Amino acid sequence: MLAIKPLSMLTLAAGLVSVMLPAAAHARDSFGAIAYSRESGALGWSYDHPSRRAAERTAMDNCGESDCEVLWFKNACGAVAAGPDGWGSGWGNNRRRAERTALDSCSNYSDSCEVIRWQCSGAR
Repeated sequence: MLAIKPLSMLTLAAGLVSVMLPAAAHARDSFGAIAYSRESGALGWSYDHPSRRAAERTAMDNCGESDCEVLWFKNACGAVAAGPDGWGSGWGNNRRRAERTALDSCSNYSDSCEVIRWQCSGAR
């Protein structure tokens, strides 16, 4: 029977911890948000926040208007598109997908929609 010495077990445990720590640190969720005022066109955004609440609060504060509406996203990208008669928002795992979703959403309310803001937070 193979006997493992206490020092060898300690070395093995330390090796496992050192391999697992970077993965755990990298797995942290990253929240972002975009706030938009239909009335004034003001925008606020945030990224790399540890919680939805913090991301939304920062975006709303940066928007600075009482009628701002907020889109939040986690480990993803978000976008807002607007046209003369309405606006839309969307999110996706990359900028392109978020923009496409926002344009599709906006087209339900208006013609001639254009992306007016995008932001990524933790998306790969």
